[in-house]
Parts: sequence; C-alpha cells; structure tokens
Amino acid sequence: MGFNYLLPLLLLSLLVADCASRPLYRLPSEAKHATKKPLQTSRPYNLAHRGSNGEFPEETAPAYMRAIEEGADFIETDILSSKDGVLICHHDVNLDDTTDVADHKEFADRKRTYEVQGMNMTGLFTVDFTLKELKTLGAKQRYPFRDQQYNGKFPIITFDEYISIALDAPRVVGIYPEIKNPVFMNQQVKWADGKKFEDKFVETLEKYGYKGSYMSEDWLKQPIFIQSFAATSLVYISSMTDSPKLFLIDDVTILTEDTNKTYAEITSDAYLDYIKPYVIGIGPWKDTIVPVNNNRLMTPTDLVARAHARNLQVHPYTYRNENQFLHLDFNQDAYQEYDYWLNKIGVDGLFTDFTGSLHNYQELRTPLPQQ
Repeated sequence: MGFNYLLPLLLLSLLVADCASRPLYRLPSEAKHATKKPLQTSRPYNLAHRGSNGEFPEETAPAYMRAIEEGADFIETDILSSKDGVLICHHDVNLDDTTDVADHKEFADRKRTYEVQGMNMTGLFTVDFTLKELKTLGAKQRYPFRDQQYNGKFPIITFDEYISIALDAPRVVGIYPEIKNPVFMNQQVKWADGKKFEDKFVETLEKYGYKGSYMSEDWLKQPIFIQSFAATSLVYISSMTDSPKLFLIDDVTILTEDTNKTYAEITSDAYLDYIKPYVIGIGPWKDTIVPVNNNRLMTPTDLVARAHARNLQVHPYTYRNENQFLHLDFNQDAYQEYDYWLNKIGVDGLFTDFTGSLHNYQELRTPLPQQ
C-alpha cells in the first residue's frame, strides 16, 4: 500500500481514536516492500524541514508521512529528551508554542525558568515531563497563518517512531536528525551508567542499523545525515559512528551554545579547516550566505565557495513559501527562490517547509530518469 493511501487512513484514525493509545502506522518490522526505489543522488537534496510542516504541525507523524508522499529525499527532525530519558522529536526545549500544554491545567505547576544558550527562558520544558505525560499533549501549528485544523490531533513522537516512518516508506528515504541543545539536555537529564545525550542518540541509530560513510553501500541502503549547532557534539560522536555529519551555522553575531565563539568565527577559514575532518558539510542560515537588507538580497558572501573548496556540502535553511518569508527579489514566487539558490548560489540541498513545491520545481527543471 503506497503513502497516497496510508495518509488519509492515518488522518481518519487520528480523528476517531485516542492518538496516544497505539501506533498509527506500521512499524518497519511489519512493513513489506519489494525492492525499494533508491535515494536520488543526482540533484540537490530535498530536505523536509520538520516534515511537511507547511501543511501539518511540525515533527508529527503526518508531517513526515506527507513529506515522503510529496517526494522528500530526507525527513529532518530535532531530537530532545523527556524527563525519563526517552529521546523525542521536538524543536523547542519548551512545549509552549507547538503543543496544547496550556490547555492541560494538570501541568500548570510545571512552569520553570532555565538558562538556555546563555539566556533565561520561562515555560514548560520537555525535561520536566515523562514520555507518558508528553504523549497526552497534542501538537499544534507554530504559525497562525498556516492551517490550524489539525491542532491537538497528533502526539509528540519518539526518535524510534520517527525512524520507523522513514524505514516504512515504500522507497528509500533518508533521515536527518539534529542533536538539539545538547548542553541543556546533558545538564537536565541523567542517564544510567554515566551516558550522555549524544551516547543515547548514537545508540538509537545503531539499533536500527544506520552506519556507513557518505555514499557507501550501507549509507545508500539507509541514508542519514547527523546535524548539530554544537561542534563539540559532532566531534564527540565522530569516534562512535562514521555516518556523515553536518555542522549547523546560525546568524554570525550569535554565540554557539558549547563554545564562546560567534558564528562569524565559526565560518572562518581556520575553523572550517578544523571541523572538516569531522563533517561532510555545513548547514548555514541562508541569510549568513546571502545577507538581507530591507527584505532585499545583498551581495552573496564567499561561504559556499570556501566550503566547496574544502569538499564540504552546503545545506542552507529554511525555505518557506509564504510571502512574508520570500524576499522581494523573488516576486512572491517560491520557484524563483529555489532557482536562485540551486542554480546561482549552487547549494547541495535545501531545508524546506514545503517539500511538495521544491519537488515539483526540481521535476520541472531537472527531472529524474524514469526507472
């Protein structure tokens, strides 16, 4: 059964059943597919940023299944932890903006203030909830101008469940998990035997057979990119897994969470030379590559050229179709933005909230050969 059939059935079951009570999709051990169509590697990667979250609440099963249906090469997620040490898919360390936790009065006393990346943050945090408690919450759409009809319908999913969705796809689909806020996670959550957040992350990948360097036979069977804004985490796991890693880069004025360096220092030639043995690419905020002033593009930096000179891929983020996210240069046309980044700037993949539109653009411009 293809995903065209699976998705409506999934949505129907979510509407009529308690979404936290049972799995709503087949686990990989139960999914039987004939020879799967391989991952395409002939054009830049379509990276589903938190799933197809332009349509469904981010980092939920339907968002990931929809992205696969729409043609994503990789589904991307952020990995955090529950209080009881279970790895979950959730972007923010708090639950306030993307779940209905405010409607759960039983959790009102969980509000805390923590220091996160050098700033005090007040809210309801994943690290103060067990997985069982987190599963009672419903995800909601982050942006008010996007479809709100699915708010509260879908649960937070675990790292294992996210992997199951990728492995259950009818074609080879890669995963792109982020080691998210590792400093904060290691401060607040303690695992047995002195294990760290990064250890549990790698153990999960190994459990499902993710291994192999970029483009190796093992990698092509189960493609993966591991990402983090924390270079120390990527260096730490480099002796534990040979799966390809990408170093994420934020606005050049921001300090990294694990060092006292700004991302301006992080993008220097010296730092790129330092990190190169540990990663196969970088994932910069797109405005770090092409600065913006008054919503218009400025002269591109040489970051892509310097990365490519070191044989590093460049996967910038985040591409969104709504007019408020499209710079004036693109005339409110997402295809013009894709064309600029893929053909003029020459990046190797795009993190997009709208997987389907990027796939359609690529099929028009660089269609894959029929198999």
